[in-house]
Amino acid sequence: MEPLLEIRGLSKSFGGLDVIQDLDIVVHQGEIVSAIGPNGAGKTTLFNLISGLYRPDAGDILLDGKSVVGLRPDRIATGGIARTFQTLRVFQNMTVKENVMVAAYGKTKAGSVRAILRTPAQRREEREISRLAEEQLSFFGERLMGYRWNQPAYSLSYANRRRLEIARALATKPRVLLLDEPASGMNPNETLEVTELIGQLREELGVTIFVIEHDMNVVKGISDRVIALDHGVKIADGLYNDVADDPRVIEAYLGSGATTTK
Repeated sequence: MEPLLEIRGLSKSFGGLDVIQDLDIVVHQGEIVSAIGPNGAGKTTLFNLISGLYRPDAGDILLDGKSVVGLRPDRIATGGIARTFQTLRVFQNMTVKENVMVAAYGKTKAGSVRAILRTPAQRREEREISRLAEEQLSFFGERLMGYRWNQPAYSLSYANRRRLEIARALATKPRVLLLDEPASGMNPNETLEVTELIGQLREELGVTIFVIEHDMNVVKGISDRVIALDHGVKIADGLYNDVADDPRVIEAYLGSGATTTK
């Protein structure tokens, strides 16, 4: 099977410090792959490279066999790779529905002239964007439905703002969804709900998911494969139990003498 997302020989340094070093990763259609590693392992830098926020010093990033290196982040997003961030980046003063509509505009053909003149084609596109936003929000059930559509994003709970960020990413109709620590800052019940949600995204929407996560229970619950990084180097790649038991992972990620969750 050809990989949907492929990382080939990727390297990135900042000020002489190697953050990603000759990294190779493949993610196949329909997989949920988790990246783990200690702070400073290069996980978020990897996502920044994939999504176009950084340009690699060497190597290539391919989506369905086509390189995305050098493309603007918005082109990468509309091309099929969407992401969330470790630190929430919702538009706090926009409504819940407007947050999702913003992402959907990237898929339209609207130009400034059509927008100013409010042409029939422009109005049709706006109705379609509104419908799309409601469709994405409905996936999250009562958490983001109904009266919440017209609430400002800042009024949502932290967990629901996390869901809103995922809904906004989904509005770009991604083939690959990058989730950067989706369970960060959540209590055990919210973490369980996020774990279930990630599975639903794959099963019901057919989205391929690449996720960074520190919570090993979440990693165990969602992952088809786990990739462990340390100082930008891949030190393990395989099933959860195999990676969690790897001595290099225990030393680098869990700490010397630590035990794993089975």
